[in-house]
Amino acid sequence: MSSSPGSGTAAPATSAPAQRSMGDLVRAAVSGWLGTALEFMDFQLYSLAAALVFSQLFFAGDDPGMAVVLAMATYGVGYVARPVGAFVFARIGDRIGRKKVLFYTILLMGAATTLIGVLPTYEQVGITAPILLVLLRLAQGFGAGAEISGAGVMLSEYAPSNRRGIVASLVALGTNCGTLFASAIWAILLAVMMEADVIAWGWRIPFIASAVIMLFALWVRFNLKESPVFEERTDVVDGKALSREEMVQLATQTNDIRTLESLQRKPIKAIIVSFFLRFGQAGNSGLVQTYLISFITVTLAMSKEIGPEVVIVSSLIGFVTIPLMGLLGDRFGRRRMYIIMSTLSLLVIVPALLLVNTAEATPVFVGYALIHNISVLGLASMENISIPEIFGARNRYTLTAVVREIAAIIATGIGPIIAAAWVAAATGSIIPIMVLMGIFTASTLVAAIWAPEWTGRDLTDPRAAM
Repeated sequence: MSSSPGSGTAAPATSAPAQRSMGDLVRAAVSGWLGTALEFMDFQLYSLAAALVFSQLFFAGDDPGMAVVLAMATYGVGYVARPVGAFVFARIGDRIGRKKVLFYTILLMGAATTLIGVLPTYEQVGITAPILLVLLRLAQGFGAGAEISGAGVMLSEYAPSNRRGIVASLVALGTNCGTLFASAIWAILLAVMMEADVIAWGWRIPFIASAVIMLFALWVRFNLKESPVFEERTDVVDGKALSREEMVQLATQTNDIRTLESLQRKPIKAIIVSFFLRFGQAGNSGLVQTYLISFITVTLAMSKEIGPEVVIVSSLIGFVTIPLMGLLGDRFGRRRMYIIMSTLSLLVIVPALLLVNTAEATPVFVGYALIHNISVLGLASMENISIPEIFGARNRYTLTAVVREIAAIIATGIGPIIAAAWVAAATGSIIPIMVLMGIFTASTLVAAIWAPEWTGRDLTDPRAAM
């Protein structure tokens, strides 16, 4: 079924995309999973290295604290580059196809990560070392900005209309896989090697080893067929999108009402709805996966091992939560599931965080798993398919990538900072975290209520769903 833009009611699809075999769908799914896993593995590898060894290897000075700050600053540089990469690569993807762009993004992202593993240190080349590190972080973020959005777009355009949610949930599963894999590599290194050896050369192993996954992902994407929806677009001729003037001329000649409407109507509501669907989930993610771990360790003064352990346990539960949400979205509609999950999130925020606030191991694990799986992972599963579905075929990749990255950088940028300052001012109270999570979740709920249903719409339609 497909939605008429702005109506909120179902209407029959007017065209069907080119057919793909089950083998093609499997390759597309594996491609999306690999790309997302590599993206999150790359960033997790760097975040752990920045915390453990990079301050000693790439930044000199008498102040160890400042060296740590600089190491963390280079971590943030990657996120600054993401919206720029999203805009540049996604626009190319809307013009010449998704396959080519996804090949380039994973090559850039993976190569930058591998090259970090062969960088000279500050002791060897001086100031050149941190400069090269920053340049590679920029390249890494530039490629990653369009990666997860592109994977979601590709899978949404490949999958059968009644199975898009369960297929696209593989993208969200990739985030868990990448994070767990990177954490496991570092845990093994620290367990089997002396600290001096890790600092001397062992830290290079995870970055260089990531090349194996990159090469496999490149092979999969090289043999992947183009998105069937892209091939069926009426404004694509010989594999390349027409200019606006050429589109108007062709649509007028062929009486292509859908294309003419898409050119005349700005997808303002679609952008706003998509922004707040992403904003709420990203804000919760920043608070739960970043700040709450710090709160458990620093404010509650629990053992440092507790934080990583609760993340691992909750992420393992996520291997059930994520595909389940994709399946339920296909069955009952993503708008309805957004409303249900956001409402459930609002109901569990207080009791789950009160469990965390007990500072006792078992309640902390239970509370964290509840809030992480409901407010973060469950919404992330639906988000990966919802935003591509909401936008029209002509600029789906561009709008999906830019909206996702801008909403995320705002939400994850301000959320933990406000939480840290507010908790400090409130002398360690967990109430500020509850309030901020309530605001983020409510933004997603309001956006879902305002939107018409978009599940299963005709993705060859150049118009947005609303």
